[in-house]
Amino acid sequence: MLLFSLLMAILSTTNAQIGVCYGMMGNNLPPRPEVIALYNQYNIRRMRLYDPDQAALQALRGTNIEVMLGVPNTELQGIAASQDNANAWVQNNVKNYADVKFRYIAVGNEVKPSDSFAQFLVPAMQNIRNALAGTGLGIKVSTAIDTGTLGVSFPPSDGSFKGEYMPILNPVIRFLVDTQAPLLVNLYPYFSYTGNTKDISLNYALFADPAPVVQDGSLQYHNLFDAILDAVYAALEKSGGGNLEIVISESGWPSDGGTATTVDNARTYNNNLIQHVKGGTPKKPGKPIETYIFALFDENNKEPEYEKHWGLFSPNKQLKYPVNFN
Repeated sequence: MLLFSLLMAILSTTNAQIGVCYGMMGNNLPPRPEVIALYNQYNIRRMRLYDPDQAALQALRGTNIEVMLGVPNTELQGIAASQDNANAWVQNNVKNYADVKFRYIAVGNEVKPSDSFAQFLVPAMQNIRNALAGTGLGIKVSTAIDTGTLGVSFPPSDGSFKGEYMPILNPVIRFLVDTQAPLLVNLYPYFSYTGNTKDISLNYALFADPAPVVQDGSLQYHNLFDAILDAVYAALEKSGGGNLEIVISESGWPSDGGTATTVDNARTYNNNLIQHVKGGTPKKPGKPIETYIFALFDENNKEPEYEKHWGLFSPNKQLKYPVNFN
């Protein structure tokens, strides 16, 4: 009951800035209606759903949960190929669920230049947006990138994208600027830390450093999350997207299976993340950052081992650790 009260306090006090990603790559996860009930029980008001799972969408009917709905990478080519295909996708997965609150359509996830479907990303985004036009639903269309798109990330003000990503990112940025939609970014200080434990301290990655660690001009950085996010903002400024908002479409910390993967570190990171995103970054102070924690459950069908342990909850629907508002 204490865990329940604490999580409810957190997720409601942040003005619903916090969502949770609902991944399904486990063979022991609860039925969809029980999962939606869990969101309601803990007052989690936003969800990222990676594909239009019909049972999940049915269970979402009539709830107040706002949904970021994914178009899987495997469907990009077909949707880019014709407006009719995009219209059918939107009809089947959005319009048929008029009593579901869709917030974004995330077309593609972490598409890389080497992917065979990369050329279809922006045409698919355009066709989905065309299909949504006239619905009056105000659903924004975007795509999720990872921070592997950054060629330079330090210091944050020097942030810039890798040249090989620009054939994808330039048209994505133009599309988002034209449609006033945010860029979705999957941002993981965990991977930056484990990739460079010599130069990056664990406390800096966990929002646990009381003193500034990085001085970048007049800006001081107390945590790695802000430094990475502001590097993406700087890269956008250099690429014609200086006015774009960023939504953190995934962030979290695993509790087992790898370097620095403990329940305590996961608890520390996710609690501090929830509190921290209320206040913005040094480059964009005072503006809450819409953020989706990865993930709702541990997912035992994922590899390698640490990928199985990102959940706030175990598959039995019990919180793995306190999520502490105070």
